[in-house]
Amino acid sequence: MSVRRIAVVGAGMAAARFAERFTALGGTADVTLYGAEPRAPYNRVLLADVLTGRYDAEAIALPVGAAGVRIGSEVVAVDVAARTLTLADGSAARWDELVLATGANPVLPPVRGLRRPDGGGLRDDVHALRTLDDCARLVEAAGAARRAVVVGGGVLGVSVAGALAALGIAVEIVHQGPHLIERQLDADAAAALRTALRGIGVETYAGNRARAVVDRRGGSGGPGCTVELASGYRLDTDLVVLACGVRPRTALAHAAGLVVDRGVVVDDALAASAPRTYAIGDCAQHRGAVHGLSGPAWDQADVLAARLSGARPDAVHAGSRPLARLSAGPLEYAACGPAHLEAEGPGADPELDVLRLTDATRGSYKKLVRRGDRLVGAILVGDLATVGDLIRAYERDDPLPDPPLHLLTAAAQGDLP
Repeated sequence: MSVRRIAVVGAGMAAARFAERFTALGGTADVTLYGAEPRAPYNRVLLADVLTGRYDAEAIALPVGAAGVRIGSEVVAVDVAARTLTLADGSAARWDELVLATGANPVLPPVRGLRRPDGGGLRDDVHALRTLDDCARLVEAAGAARRAVVVGGGVLGVSVAGALAALGIAVEIVHQGPHLIERQLDADAAAALRTALRGIGVETYAGNRARAVVDRRGGSGGPGCTVELASGYRLDTDLVVLACGVRPRTALAHAAGLVVDRGVVVDDALAASAPRTYAIGDCAQHRGAVHGLSGPAWDQADVLAARLSGARPDAVHAGSRPLARLSAGPLEYAACGPAHLEAEGPGADPELDVLRLTDATRGSYKKLVRRGDRLVGAILVGDLATVGDLIRAYERDDPLPDPPLHLLTAAAQGDLP
């Protein structure tokens, strides 16, 4: 009897989690991860900590259970009818079940001058941060830099800015949105975060768009470049880091004839539109949502591992409750759910109950949004003492006590009543 073969296209966080859980749950198939990078799976969330030197590359490696990993093996084609895949070196492999975990690519903003004149890639003083190789190049560039501009003020942009500041570099964030991390934070929370960033040498230009990167000229002299903003303002810098979000990597799925929208469309079983074909992580679109966060990716990997291992063959993915969090020295924030919602003002929901605490002296901001006795969302900036209790309340969707002030003011102590 032939051994059942599961091919996982990708060797990132979702792929590694699937492989580890498949083994832990007693799965017996031959699982192989095909990764384009020349490295075994690692935790991308910790790249900013690698940048600061807190971790080295080996320390962020991820377990894969009993799965095999073929590094430097880019999959260039998938045939869902013949159940084969083709690698960049021309070799082919058969599979019985296929898991697409192809991840996402960093978004390059429409900024003039990002690439070399020959169009062969980003100019030497412009960096993206998605892989360990990206991180290594940025570490080398940061060693000789005094100033940096981060384009993008989302979760990654703030994290990278904090890491560069920790290396003694003066950092400026250019963010097109109305305020930092606008998908998870409200304006007041972003203001508190901006103050914390200023305290470590990071200036923020929200509501601004980078228009061009040009060679440095004039009196400033020396190497480096200048970032021109749409407002006409110019920022001289030694390096530029692009942190403008990610876009699901779906070219393989599209070429294979699978249904693709923003991501590879999957159902509650994480199944794509061809038999025995699945998608998880940043490349997957479930119930219209593409998350691009590690939490939902691991939730999906856990469900698919339970199904394909036989541990819970009827397991389904009902969706995720994403959490954004950063804890790096003076930079601390956590946000869950649509915490930007309000009970009053334009577009408000009068059924909501909003509790907000601000401590300007400590630089903290806390907000809790309820609908009835259920937690809808929450934000903590500058003080994460209660983050454990908040996360448990959010994930469990349990009734909250009234009043729930302890979720914002008391140190986390065990389970909620």
